[in-house]
This record gives sequence, C-alpha cells and structure tokens, in this order.
Amino acid sequence: MTQAKQLASFAASASYDMLSALAVEALKVRVLDSLGCALGALDGPPVRAVRSLVEEFGGRPLTTLIGGGRTAPDRAALYNGALVRYLDFNDSFLAPGETCHPSDNLAPVLAAAEYADADGRRLLTALAVAYQVQCRLSEVAPVRAKGFDHTTQGAFAVAAGAARALGLDTERTANAVAIAGTALPALRVTRTGALSNWKGLAYPHTAFAGTHAAFLAAKGITGPAAVFEGNKGFMDAISGPFDIDWRAEDLEVVRRTILKKYDAEIHSQSAIEGALDLKRRHGFAARDIDSVQIDIFDVAFDIIGGGEEGDKTRVSTKEEADHSLQYMVAVALLDDQVLPAQYDPARIVRNDVQALLRRVHVRPAAEFSARFPAEHGCRVTVRLQGGDEFVVVKRDYEGFTTRQMSWDGVVAKFERLAAPHVGGDLRGALVEVVRDLENRQVTDLTGLLARAGAAVPAGR
Repeated sequence: MTQAKQLASFAASASYDMLSALAVEALKVRVLDSLGCALGALDGPPVRAVRSLVEEFGGRPLTTLIGGGRTAPDRAALYNGALVRYLDFNDSFLAPGETCHPSDNLAPVLAAAEYADADGRRLLTALAVAYQVQCRLSEVAPVRAKGFDHTTQGAFAVAAGAARALGLDTERTANAVAIAGTALPALRVTRTGALSNWKGLAYPHTAFAGTHAAFLAAKGITGPAAVFEGNKGFMDAISGPFDIDWRAEDLEVVRRTILKKYDAEIHSQSAIEGALDLKRRHGFAARDIDSVQIDIFDVAFDIIGGGEEGDKTRVSTKEEADHSLQYMVAVALLDDQVLPAQYDPARIVRNDVQALLRRVHVRPAAEFSARFPAEHGCRVTVRLQGGDEFVVVKRDYEGFTTRQMSWDGVVAKFERLAAPHVGGDLRGALVEVVRDLENRQVTDLTGLLARAGAAVPAGR
C-alpha cells in the first residue's frame, strides 16, 4: 500500500468517536479563535482584493462567504482562508524544523462540510484530520531548510480534511492527496527578504487548490499514487525519506498546537510578554529605553530576528512588521500591546517605533535553542538611558502548551477582534454555536457567519 493510500485510509476512516473530550474542546477553541481572526480581518486591503476577484468571477452559490454572499466551495476556501490568515493571529504548531498554522485548514474543511450538508461532528473530525496530517508531516518531513514553505505539507492536509468532510472513500481520498501533494509544493521565498501580500495568501491559495483537488477526486480524477515515495516524488525531490505509520495515528495533535496572545509572529510571543512584564514591573517609559537585548532560540532568530531569512530592521509594511521581532517588541513597549492597530501603515512608519526598533538587538542563544520546541524560551534585557538594567527569562507565554489559553480567554480575544464588524447579539450567537458545535449542523454556523460585516449598531 502506498504512503498516500495509507494516509487516505486514516483520513477516510476517522470518526468523531476517535476524538477525546480534550481534543474536542481544543478544536472548538481553535475554531472560535480562527473565526475571531477572520472577522477582525474583514476590512484588510488584500482580503478586500480577493473578495473583489471572487465577486467578479462568480461561482455557483453553494457555500458561504464570511460576511455575506455565496460562491463555489474552492473560492469560499480561498476567501475565508484569507480572512483567517490575514491578521497573522491564528494558531501555530512548532516542530524542530518547521512551523505551521494548522487552523489555516478551517476554511477549506468548512466549505467542503457545508457543501456536503454535514453536521458539526463531521466538521470537527475533518478538521482534526487536517491538523493531524499537517502537524505530523511538519514533524517528520520538514522542508523549510530546503527552501520550501510550510504550505507544502499543508496541501496534503487540505486535501485529506476536505475529502473527509465530503465523505470520500479511501480510493478517492488517496487521489485527492496525490493531486494536491504533487501540484502544490511552494517556495520559502514567500517569507524571506522583503515580504509581500503573498505571505498571508499563500495558504489560502493552497486551500483553494487543495479543495479543488478533493472535488476532482470526488469526480473520479486520479493522481500519482506514489506521490510520497515514487521516483521524483515528495521524498525524492523535497523532504528526504521518512515514515509515518498512519494506522497508529490518532486525532490528538490539536492539543499540541498553540494560540497567540499577541497579534505577532508565533516565535515572538514570549519575548513580547517578557518585555511588557518588565515595563509593568519596573514602571519605566519607552522614551527612557537605551537598548533592548533579546537572546532567543535559533528558529526565532532565523525567521524574525535577522538571521537566515533577512534583515528585520527595515520595516515599512504590515507583512514586514509582523515578521520583525525588533518592530513587534518596540511597538509593544511603546503601545503596551500588539493588536491589529499596531500594523496600521501610519503606525508602522512613525519615528518613535522606527527609532526604537533599531535599538532592539536579537541574537540566538544555545540554551534556549536546545529546549525548543518543548519551551518557548528567551531572555529580555532592557537598559535605560540612566544606566538601570532589567532582565526577565521566559520559558513560555499565555497560549503555549504549558500555559493554555482558557475558553474564556479565547472568547475575550474573539470579542475584541469581532466587535468592529459584528454586533453583540450575533457575537454571542456565534460563541454559543461553536461551544455546542458537536450538536449542531454546519449550516447553523455558516448562517451566522453570512450575517457578519453588516453595520454594527451603536453600543453593539
């Protein structure tokens, strides 16, 4: 049996009964967190551009667009996925050689589940399948060091999750996985050097194409059966050899994913929390800071600190700002928070943050690198102009596996992000449906999401 067929057998046979109560809770937390991110992004310029394109091209009104309107499932996966991803505030999974955002799979799974008129249990199961496939491939087959993006493994996850939501059998699921995995390897240049809008749209594009692959397979289109182990297949051309026994896999990896406390790249979270801890504890003002030294694990340095993925002190766009540890820590110290407002174009280019970010210095530290990803460690040292020096050492942050964000904490985040676009009654109804998702129909959720984005009444 090929690797693709084994993966497909796992996905097609996955059932809600395989999920532990803790996994169900974790999935619902991440659904609500992702929807908060999506609703908070309704006015994002790249998202509006994608919406304009979807409206121009049209599509049979089979599935819901968040904020109103209907279109074909693959285009719903694209647009809704762009909403989930744009703020860069959704969940993450950390592996030694790869980081991914598995909630990027919500949009394609939701579109496929709505098309299939599925219930909440099938939606949760299909989403758990997508999480398991992407996270486990990220662990055993990382591709970042070889110049490929994490959306490469995501292609397999989207296809498997969408196929499970559609209720495809093993044969058709294997073809969906083979088509998507063959067609969608992506380059890491997406996240290196001068960053573009594509940083936030790369996975939505994978969601679009991976969902399309599942529908092609549903119609009987076949894909390369040996996509993983075949001549010039994924192992041969990209990842190198690896092995996963899909017969032994469960649906619990979602419990090892982590949430973001701050609207900032995932590897920055402990450093931002540490810098704000120091400011609150010692009462200094940002204008008094002479310099900030951040010693952190090597993955953070390489991706957001100025290491192998480029200089992070030249920041002029949202995409550059939310992948610059220097900017994110500087703006946190100035504004006492990192939320979408900290990426307003006028905020990014102001002299105060531009000057301070150049006094934030980042270097890799072996002590923290050795404990990653089990810990999210760093040391933040703030030196004031008068000579005082304050230091904090972090092992984690609120939202990490060792300090999980509570349901109430995620509700508060959802409320904060959704409030500008969703009235209070509708926000409450969305929270209630997600909380009880295993006992609802998918259309109960999408019907509410279709009402988002209308004018919010005074007082909300």
